[in-house]
Amino acid sequence: MQKVVKSFEKNKFQEVRVGVSEYQGNDLIDIRVWTLPQGAEEKVPTAKGVSINVKLFPELKEAILLLEKELKDNNLL
Repeated sequence: MQKVVKSFEKNKFQEVRVGVSEYQGNDLIDIRVWTLPQGAEEKVPTAKGVSINVKLFPELKEAILLLEKELKDNNLL
């Protein structure tokens, strides 16, 4: 299974895709940069990203919430 649940533009040539995938029987959360190579028509994944087991989602969610608080506390959001 491979499903993108959210993508957003990083810059003119790259986007970040967040989704769910499966590799060797493991369900993964995949957060990866996709880029448009020169002369290509479709974006391709880069090595820049992270894949973590879905069992670690609670820790990822906690980290994102803590990051949001830190950004707000420092007037960055």
